[in-house]
Amino acid sequence: MAARIEYKASVAKDLRRLDRATALRVLQRVENALAAEGHQGQALAGEFAGLYRLRVGDHRVIYVRTDEGSLVLRIGHRRDVYRKGRPELG
Repeated sequence: MAARIEYKASVAKDLRRLDRATALRVLQRVENALAAEGHQGQALAGEFAGLYRLRVGDHRVIYVRTDEGSLVLRIGHRRDVYRKGRPELG
């Protein structure tokens, strides 16, 4: 059974900032990597402890694992995605 993938409302704004081809590539990678029962992300440390990242070229997807699957919190370029600090879970 595939794991459930949810997106925080602010992720739509993150995706609009990307060009269409990049946004589609990021979404496809998220679906492929997180829909499986396992996950392919790397655990983050420090301020971001408890969260995971998924690398898609120069972009990063920040997410948290939940009982049902994964909740995507933020998508952005690698130089910017961590500058805003830890994303809120709600």
